[in-house]
Amino acid sequence: MNWRNEVLQSDPDPVETREWIESLKAVIDRDGPERAHGLLEDMVELARRSGAVMPFSPTTEYVNTIPPHLEAKSPGDADLEWRIRSIIRWNAMATVVRANRKPGDLGGHIASFASSATLYDVGFNHFWRAPSENHPGDLICVQGHSSPGIYARSFLEGRISEAQLNNFRTEVDGQGISSYPHPWLMPDYWQVPTVSMGLGPLAAIYQAQFMKYLENRGLIEKSDRKVWCFIGDGETDEPETLGAISLAGREGLDNLVFVINCNLQRLDGPVRGNGKIIQELEGVFRGGGWNVIKLLWGSYWDPLFARDTSGMLRKLMMETVDGEYQNCKAFGGAYTREHFFGKYPETAAMVTSLSDDDLWRLNRGGHDPHKVYAAYHAAVNTKGMPTVILAKTVKGYGMGSAGESLNPTHQTKKLDDDSVKHFRDRFNIPVSDKQLQDAEEIPYFHPGEDSPEVQYLKARRAELGGYLPARRRKASKSFDVPTLDKYERLLKSSGERSYSTTMAFVQTLNIALRDKEVGPRLVPIVADEARTFGMEGLFRQIGIYAPFGQKYKPVDADQLMYYREDQSGQVLQQGISEPGAIASWMAAGTSYSVSDVPMLPFYIYYSMFGFQRVGDLAWQAADMRTRGFLLGGTAGRTTLNGEGLQHEDGFSQIVAGGIPNVRSYDPTFGYEVTVIVQQGMKSMLQDQIDEYYYVTLMNENYPHPEMPKGAEDGIIKGMYLLKDAGKPKKGELRVQLLGSGTILREAIAAAELLEKDFGVTADIWSCPSFNELRRDGFDAERWNRLHPEAKSPRKAHVTKLLEDHQGPAIAATDYVRAFADQIRAFVPMTYTVLGTDGFGRSDTRANLRRFFEVDRYYIAHAAIAALAKDGKMTGKDVARAIKEYKIDPEKANPVGV
Repeated sequence: MNWRNEVLQSDPDPVETREWIESLKAVIDRDGPERAHGLLEDMVELARRSGAVMPFSPTTEYVNTIPPHLEAKSPGDADLEWRIRSIIRWNAMATVVRANRKPGDLGGHIASFASSATLYDVGFNHFWRAPSENHPGDLICVQGHSSPGIYARSFLEGRISEAQLNNFRTEVDGQGISSYPHPWLMPDYWQVPTVSMGLGPLAAIYQAQFMKYLENRGLIEKSDRKVWCFIGDGETDEPETLGAISLAGREGLDNLVFVINCNLQRLDGPVRGNGKIIQELEGVFRGGGWNVIKLLWGSYWDPLFARDTSGMLRKLMMETVDGEYQNCKAFGGAYTREHFFGKYPETAAMVTSLSDDDLWRLNRGGHDPHKVYAAYHAAVNTKGMPTVILAKTVKGYGMGSAGESLNPTHQTKKLDDDSVKHFRDRFNIPVSDKQLQDAEEIPYFHPGEDSPEVQYLKARRAELGGYLPARRRKASKSFDVPTLDKYERLLKSSGERSYSTTMAFVQTLNIALRDKEVGPRLVPIVADEARTFGMEGLFRQIGIYAPFGQKYKPVDADQLMYYREDQSGQVLQQGISEPGAIASWMAAGTSYSVSDVPMLPFYIYYSMFGFQRVGDLAWQAADMRTRGFLLGGTAGRTTLNGEGLQHEDGFSQIVAGGIPNVRSYDPTFGYEVTVIVQQGMKSMLQDQIDEYYYVTLMNENYPHPEMPKGAEDGIIKGMYLLKDAGKPKKGELRVQLLGSGTILREAIAAAELLEKDFGVTADIWSCPSFNELRRDGFDAERWNRLHPEAKSPRKAHVTKLLEDHQGPAIAATDYVRAFADQIRAFVPMTYTVLGTDGFGRSDTRANLRRFFEVDRYYIAHAAIAALAKDGKMTGKDVARAIKEYKIDPEKANPVGV
């Protein structure tokens, strides 16, 4: 019993109460519910000021938000749309079942689209605009498991062939279509990868925010375009799904619509069997500042609600938990009569005139196109806040005993012949028993190009600007980026001046920002760490984006680099949210496709909080063909010396190397940073190549030399000769020292030790990208394997550089040994790798490098040991190096400490 019922039951003056209620009803009848709401708000405020405790409930009754008399009426042909929807349902089912009657266990899903077909159908027929001359187009984030239904619609439209449907999930030979929305695999079709649950909603929020960003910066015209995101109710348990909804509410993203398909079931069973997921979500979204539209009951319920003068039906609906609602759809009308309506005499009496079949047909709101239309109409006309539609549906709708509302429904991929016939009959598909019997596979059904169904479907899409989903591969305009000579001062020696590679990046970015063409296209993004990376100067220079401007005077207003927020600000400051910041980065990095506005985002963060923390998003970005820079600041296991285990990054480069279209670099010197950034800008913004760059940056200050002449190509390829020791003299001992990042400087120092203490000379190689070197080597290796009779076998870049140099090679980095070890197969001499395997810890940089055995002394010792292994020196020389460099042979292995 809630507090309102308790108050009414103990009412000291029922007559006065009735008068108040009648007065309020008169206001509603005369002036409408909005006026009544305003009066109630005023009375609540007066009561609170008087000291009354006003209990707050974030949820409303378990009924539709929009009453029947306020529903917008659909202008569509209901009969035609039902036939179209039925055909799409059939072909979606047939696609999955046909695939899974073949050998190979390809998988696929029937139940998700079965429950949401109406939700998609109404959107495609009446609301979702394609990009055209008249409109920038809406963005639709399709729930991944519903992809067969989207393909089935495109089949009727003539965009996807029967051969492609036959090759659902068989893509290797080029005829297939992908299992889920994958822009990398279908670059003209899908826009947003969504099936890694939780990532679609996060992407949608930040896409909506970025559209507003582009509008407020004057880069696109303001419009009524929307981002629609389809989510399963079980998916809302993913932290990413709900993690950023407060941002959408806070910024008033009225261009965003969530449609949550509440079929009450997740993969293994009920979402909230003992509770009510819709009520829970209503409270969460209302608290986050969203407009919530509950779409629970279809039109067949309206007469029952009209007769519910006692309120007992509403009371029953509030009391019934989701597990029981699932039972009602699984076990039919008789069960529903006894176990649902039969709970109270009043509700039992309401359905005495209805048959069991009538009760079973009492539809849920998400399956009623009229109710769905009304909800969508209300959503697109809501101003000042985002909207979520909580649409109640039935999992596996139409699958009958094969899976409708049953726990295993999600995993159902095959239907027996009887279930297929039931599905056919349920949706009146003109396929005969003989056709089902004679066909090797379940036949698809296409009513014909000239049929009323296809003509209607195509007409609706023409009215809305064209077909969806559809993806733009390249922006209509490219931008020439500043050439390398524009950064000339950053390519020269810094002399005695010391700075970090982070500062080298900031200086490079500042030069690019001053370019009139490219500057406005750059989007600096931080997750509340701009001052850490020395980027606070951008606050005043280009401003922090704030959709409503700066409504206060900042505390540091009297300082040169004060905290300036602006509606047209360029910096996206996303707060302490790494997933939010990278989702924002993805929105900016796909703007060329979504909005035909090429933008190039630079997201800088603690390197440890990148690929480790948001690895799934980094993979999503690759799939989505995002273009931009990820910059891992305070990188390496020994440069962030005071932060310790949780913050010291020793493997982000390894993770980055596993993503096919990521180009990753670990530069040491400022000119390397500049060359990499300039090349990346040219590749992504000017040449429109679908790749993104990961660059690790450090906070250690040191002098930077001038760029060696002609080093640009080697920097991008991943390796070049930094210091040539010259042609070896007869009998001279020579080694090859390789390094990247901050540890390259230790290799340089080790070369000095070797020459001074042992007379060993060293060529020094800078390797800004062991990952690029590995890829190049694998490419050469594969080509040679496939071309055994070629007269000129290919050589890896590493091999070509080192084959004419003498001595063993020693590589050392601030990352785990596996990083530099990737190129072992292509190194034409004895190869030793040092790295920072093990957990990080806090100490000075010198002590950390000694602990991880990557400092100059360990590098020099490793070189002597390698020469001894090659027979050029002896064990006594190695022992002398151990003594000379104070190395403890019994020191514990840092991997296990």
